[in-house]
Amino acid sequence: MTGTGTLHIERTYRASAEAVFDAWTSEEVMRRWWQAERTWETASAEVDLRVGGAVRVVMRDPAKDEEYGGGGIYTEIERPTRLAFTWLWDRESRRTLIEIDFEEIDGETTVRFTHSGLWDEEAVRSHRRGWGNVLDNLGQVMGWTIGS
Repeated sequence: MTGTGTLHIERTYRASAEAVFDAWTSEEVMRRWWQAERTWETASAEVDLRVGGAVRVVMRDPAKDEEYGGGGIYTEIERPTRLAFTWLWDRESRRTLIEIDFEEIDGETTVRFTHSGLWDEEAVRSHRRGWGNVLDNLGQVMGWTIGS
């Protein structure tokens, strides 16, 4: 991994850790919620859920008819408490790392999302918005949102 910027985001959902973990690892479910903007769609999602297997997502902005894809290789899979995978955007040359921890307490699951190896603080800021929207979409689409 190159870069020193690290992004941390946390969200809590009204769902079991198993359900939230599965939403991050099911191609069909990922296509429903993995978008960086609410008006976008997920054109494709591919998962080979094993250490060394690949994950890939392509988001599409229908207003601009543009696609934004990225993917990586799973480095850790501990169902239902942890996922880690490398990440490389199609238009970038810098490989980064995404780590997601799932902690269930009393039927609610807190997701701790970390994206490390970002190249600078501007990259951290832009990724915070996009990943924040992705995590918000997950809660809204699946009906797991807590609070307003």
